[in-house]
Amino acid sequence: MADYSEKYEVHATAAGNVKSFADGTPPFENTNNMKDDVKVEVEEEEEELDLYAPLVMDPGIPHEPNPLTIRAVVTGCVLGGLVNASNLYLGLKTGFTFSASMFGAIFGYGIIKMMSKAGKVPIIGGTFGPQENSIVQAAATGAGGIAGIFVAGIPAMYQLGVMGPESTVARNPKEDIGAIFTITIVCSFLGLFFVTPLRKFFIIQVARELKLMFPTPTATALTIKAMHAGAAGSAEAMKKLKGLGIAFGGAFIHRVVSYYAIGILYDWHVFTWIHIWSGYTSWALNIESWGWYFEWTPAFIGSGILIGLNPAISMFIGSLLAWGLIGPLLVHYGECIGLQVAEGDPKWDSYYSFTSLAKLGERTPSPRYWLLWPGVMVMVCCSMAELIIQYKVIGIGFKALFLQACQGINNMLVKRGKTNAFFAKYGAPRARDQKLVVDSARKEDQVQTWWWTLGLLVTVVMGMLIFQFQWQMHPGLTVLAVVLAFLFAFLAIQIGAVTDNTPLTAASKASQLVFGAATSGAHYSVRHAQKLNLVAGGLASGGADVATSLTGDFRTGFLLGTPPAKQWAAQAIGTFVSIWLAPGLFVLFTSAYPCIYDGNFAGKCAFALPSVAAWEAVARAVTDPTVKIPLTSGIFAIVMGAVSVIQVIFRHYYLVGHREKYREWLPNWGAIALSWVIPAPVFANAALLGAIIAALWRKYSMRSWDIYGYAVAAGLIAGEGLGGVVGAILTLAGVDGSVYGTQVACPLDEC
Repeated sequence: MADYSEKYEVHATAAGNVKSFADGTPPFENTNNMKDDVKVEVEEEEEELDLYAPLVMDPGIPHEPNPLTIRAVVTGCVLGGLVNASNLYLGLKTGFTFSASMFGAIFGYGIIKMMSKAGKVPIIGGTFGPQENSIVQAAATGAGGIAGIFVAGIPAMYQLGVMGPESTVARNPKEDIGAIFTITIVCSFLGLFFVTPLRKFFIIQVARELKLMFPTPTATALTIKAMHAGAAGSAEAMKKLKGLGIAFGGAFIHRVVSYYAIGILYDWHVFTWIHIWSGYTSWALNIESWGWYFEWTPAFIGSGILIGLNPAISMFIGSLLAWGLIGPLLVHYGECIGLQVAEGDPKWDSYYSFTSLAKLGERTPSPRYWLLWPGVMVMVCCSMAELIIQYKVIGIGFKALFLQACQGINNMLVKRGKTNAFFAKYGAPRARDQKLVVDSARKEDQVQTWWWTLGLLVTVVMGMLIFQFQWQMHPGLTVLAVVLAFLFAFLAIQIGAVTDNTPLTAASKASQLVFGAATSGAHYSVRHAQKLNLVAGGLASGGADVATSLTGDFRTGFLLGTPPAKQWAAQAIGTFVSIWLAPGLFVLFTSAYPCIYDGNFAGKCAFALPSVAAWEAVARAVTDPTVKIPLTSGIFAIVMGAVSVIQVIFRHYYLVGHREKYREWLPNWGAIALSWVIPAPVFANAALLGAIIAALWRKYSMRSWDIYGYAVAAGLIAGEGLGGVVGAILTLAGVDGSVYGTQVACPLDEC
């Protein structure tokens, strides 16, 4: 049983800890995906372990009468807060956010295991079991969430100049902190409340029929189970914790120290070095201009460890195509232009920028703008194709949801001594219901109906009022946004439960497109239409994101036997913490780095803001008639979108049976498209290094990989993210690397 848990963890967390591309894009399609591996493993071991029923726990584990403890919630919120801070830094920098699930489970185990040795000390001491561990993980997931809108939609509002009243030209996030808090509250609690009644539907009623495996939440449950499996499990858990702690501390220290010698410890601009050493040769600096340097970023090396070779190689190939072939050809033939960075300086006169998004519609675009559209198109096409290809699953899901609703209404009528032929017909118990897994949670442990109904009603009404008075959105449009958020969440949960890739790109981009159509004939100003577009996209994506996280936590709790009401309360508390934490961190970062919100910022920005650019571009395209998509870019986007859809069809319908083994050789179009949106190949380089390290590690020491691999990756990611927060504080204090450090070995003497 223990061996199988380890095997399953390897497959299930292969991409699961990488939460999403910050605009909602599942970062990796992972075509040699754990979905298929898990299916094979489960079929081999199904007689031993039924992953659609609660796990059989170690009999030596003491009974946990109340796993919802103060120490568990506080620990989870602190750990989730670290991930939240990390996600804001990494999302602004690279477009990625990461799940707090495994990080909270492992780190939480170590912290509370140490507390439990305090014996009978109130609050701190006492036994520690797997259910309390899942409470830590749930609180961490809640506190680590909702960073996505702060690295995409909200900065895009500032970049477009649509934040605040129509007469306002430029705003500072400090001035809008109230409005930022309120939109965060609506997005967070909307997803939390509307998905709560779907727990039994997704986790109990249709999980086996629809093969909803929930790979990452299941892997988290199995990891928690293994860590609490007696002395052997405890020893292995401490090894995981040690690996995570060392990686976290090392990445944090490296990131903070590197600010003071960034060209030596962090960014290796090899072609700049050649340019200087060779007496200022233009060819080397030309390559440098396209972003070809190496960055020792622990976060992306860690993400490469998680994702595996196929997505990492695909991502690198995408960068090679974009910034080594397509971009240079576009400039060579005059389709795009680059801007000279240091005009008049003979030392750097061959250094150009090819990533400007300024003055769109007024001059020839940059390669970044040209490549943005094929990238967005492929992302949307991949996500939508995966949704449509599952039409049978979606149909079964909606049918089951309809029958569940009828059954609930019929039961309510029967209790009141009334009958209705329609609801009696479709709400009557069916033979299939007898085969369902029985919910292990007692009635008194279920989330009370009035909790989520009252919460949902208050949130929707509050959202209608807030969006009307703060964002000038008609209540009808707010209701439309809420409905879209629910529909996309329903679809995203089903697809994510099967593939471990949550297609939130479909939520955000499709919502933007719907609202572009809804506002096109309403005589809104371009500025107002763009504001509505971004608010609606944020609501749909943010609500769906929180909903999928809570459903995943319900799955973890179901396997471990954690009372759903306790887990729901833990995640609700964590979500409440994130509502105040994420906006505060956003203000911290924007205060230290004005380029995040100032669309006219002229200096060098520490963040690439890839998700901001994608949201901004879509909002402009559907609202502003003066902003055009280059014809050649549009044609290329359509062709590449069609190719990605054809591959999805080919993979699902042809590479089946004995041909499934060839799936791992297919390119990962989600990763390729990501490289077209990120305006530099530097992150693909680091991710490829991480994937190579992981491949060699698995080949030569699978046992140590099982213990340390994903723990080390999670530590690297969170450690650098927290180091980025400290960097922002150092900048605000005026003691950062630009003041007391050196920029030696950097192009233009600035990294």
